[in-house]
Amino acid sequence: MNTDSKLRSPRIFPIFLFVFATPLIIGGVQLITLGGSFYYLLAGILIVATAKRIWVSDPLASKFYGGLMIATIAWSFMESGTNLWALAPRILPLAAIGLWFLLPWYRNAVYHRNPPPLFASTISKSAAGLTVVITLIVFYDGLGYDVNPLTPRSGINTVNTATDWPSYGNTLGGSRYSPLDQINRDNVEELEVAWTYRTRIGGPFKATPLQIGELLYVCAAGNVIIALDAQSGDLSWQFDPLIDPEHLAAIPYFTAGCRGVSYYAAPEGYRGECPERILTATTDARLIAVDAHTGERCLQFGELGEVSLSEHMGNDPRIFNFQTSPPGIVRGNAVVGGWVFDNQSVGEPSGVVRAFDALSGEFAWAWDMGRPGINTEPLRGEVYTRGTPNVWSLFSVDEELGLIYAPTGNETPDYFGGQRLESSEQYASSVVAIDGETGAVRWSFQTVHHDLWDWDVPSQPVLIDLPGDEGEKVPVVLVPTKRAEVFALNRVTGEPFFEIEERSVPTTGGVPEDYAAATQPFTVDMPNFRPDITEAMMWGITPIDQMLCRIEFKKMRYDGHFTVPGTDTIFQFPGNAGGHNWGSVSVDQANNIMVVNPMLVGNQLTLIPRDELPEGVQGNQLGTPYSHTTIRFLSPLEVPCNQPPFGMLAAIDLETRQLLWERPIGLAKDSGPLGIKTRLPLTIGTPQSAGTVTTAGGLIFQAGTFDNTMRASDILNGKELWSSPIPYQATATPISYLSPEGHQTVVVTIPVWNSTTGSGFRTLPADQEDPEGGYIIAYRLPE
Repeated sequence: MNTDSKLRSPRIFPIFLFVFATPLIIGGVQLITLGGSFYYLLAGILIVATAKRIWVSDPLASKFYGGLMIATIAWSFMESGTNLWALAPRILPLAAIGLWFLLPWYRNAVYHRNPPPLFASTISKSAAGLTVVITLIVFYDGLGYDVNPLTPRSGINTVNTATDWPSYGNTLGGSRYSPLDQINRDNVEELEVAWTYRTRIGGPFKATPLQIGELLYVCAAGNVIIALDAQSGDLSWQFDPLIDPEHLAAIPYFTAGCRGVSYYAAPEGYRGECPERILTATTDARLIAVDAHTGERCLQFGELGEVSLSEHMGNDPRIFNFQTSPPGIVRGNAVVGGWVFDNQSVGEPSGVVRAFDALSGEFAWAWDMGRPGINTEPLRGEVYTRGTPNVWSLFSVDEELGLIYAPTGNETPDYFGGQRLESSEQYASSVVAIDGETGAVRWSFQTVHHDLWDWDVPSQPVLIDLPGDEGEKVPVVLVPTKRAEVFALNRVTGEPFFEIEERSVPTTGGVPEDYAAATQPFTVDMPNFRPDITEAMMWGITPIDQMLCRIEFKKMRYDGHFTVPGTDTIFQFPGNAGGHNWGSVSVDQANNIMVVNPMLVGNQLTLIPRDELPEGVQGNQLGTPYSHTTIRFLSPLEVPCNQPPFGMLAAIDLETRQLLWERPIGLAKDSGPLGIKTRLPLTIGTPQSAGTVTTAGGLIFQAGTFDNTMRASDILNGKELWSSPIPYQATATPISYLSPEGHQTVVVTIPVWNSTTGSGFRTLPADQEDPEGGYIIAYRLPE
């Protein structure tokens, strides 16, 4: 028998290394030709050299691999600093492979059954100690964050003192602040579930509830309104508008979605039906009013309790225009915008904003930007100006000023603007202050000029009062954007309250039939949450998919934040989901602290000349020379290609305009490659939706992170003080109110129709949904 063959190192390991090195070498060459990093090619070559040494049982193999590890660690820290999640795919996979060199059967084979002690040399002892020290530093520094102290407060503010939650953002101005402090920093860890209600309705559940007096109001999929006892969670009544099931199933995330309802109390002296009423704008284009106490239709409102929102909108299929957000209530009028089926064609239904008397349902006014100065309905047989920017998100209201603030979208389609109306160019991607009694525009501010990125204003504007330069109280509107920055304006005049600067941006790379604006507005005084992305910030689970992300990034054109879309693929950051989205921001009104929770994931965006589409494919953006594709920039393992965090939680002092703290939010436990949960209880900063609530107890509540967790954090330092698992990721903002028996209550709604992953939520087929339907969960301190 050949004794040497028994001592030969196992062949499977060098074969594995050859296989592992092959894509690194091939991809490394490609990356270098694109102007990228040399690391992957050099690493592949060193791994091949190591494999050859192992094949011949040469002890030098471990030294080759040790050299690779030292070089990899040095390169990783040069590129990523102490960012734990950026270091992980660079170092951990190679370190795990390197454990093979420490195994007894490998060492016995290589050293002919006489291996030296593992830590015999000074170098190996030092390396082990250094590894421990570096690991501790990375965990301490990489998972930590800076906290700046809050300076003494000015006391100049306007603080909501109501203990109900009567509007989508609590106040009509959308502060998302509760003055309650029964639940606070000292006792929040005792918070527990008080009751849970199951809706028995599937589909999306995006609704932020309202609470007025003894009842809690929420809408489920299909605009079904549910009223619960605010103390016990028992059902009081339910109203179903009976929307066509075929329409609900068309694009269920939108056609069945309802973000909330509105409450209206009639003026003193009113003697008619429904003195208190709930209004909903439905996904089949109706405005419906029901009695707040019984759920019965208010029959004198419109026609038998409803107003058609299809009048003067054209004869388009129903899916092209409908409502998903609650009406704004101003000066006795219910104001509605509309959702449009983006990017299908030019000339889609109008983005008109309309107001109806909240008691009678009679038409009050319309803001149709294509008919400036005309606030009446069109003549019989005519329609509102087609294609104009819509208002799909939430209105804010200043009842004292009589103004309603509208966050606008774009004229369709989003990614080609060569044929847009002059009025659209003026009001798209803007916040517009509209007179609540007449529909006249008081002022407007545009957050993106000639928007080619679908960076419409998705968030409810937030109305607060802040100290001015001379100590006066200034009425301010905060405008969160998909660009991951917030503009602050005087809400009376529309003039900047915090400095805004027009800066030059890229204008080349687009298509000849369109143009890009030469400048764009940037907020100067406040931090944004939009890092400038580089190749070194590409990510993955392994070195291979990270390298593939780097290759794709280098293939794309990226000239910074306002990279102009063209027929080559561009990297858009943030992507068209934001940044900020409909969850908006919350403000601690007592301390003038703004809490933000932006999402930070990029998109790949390409314009496709129509004559290059495959035969028989009409594409989208019909009526323009270009179709388009836009997809989230993911690795082959379906994780975002830009490095974590993908979601942040941060607090900004609105008096000093300085960042108090920022931190990733969301654990990695429900994220992973190909949708496989890693179960890792480490903070990564997951994607997120919905918004936050701040309270007088010094707390921030949120439930929209993609780790299926409801949590409370300290507003002064971001420290997580309490968390509780929830069945799925919430797509609605929590609320907080004082129950009829005097208990501070926190409520959140949770859908059952999605399966959450780190790259987004995936819809489940209806037959896989839990038939018990969505959750409404209430939390309180134990009695």
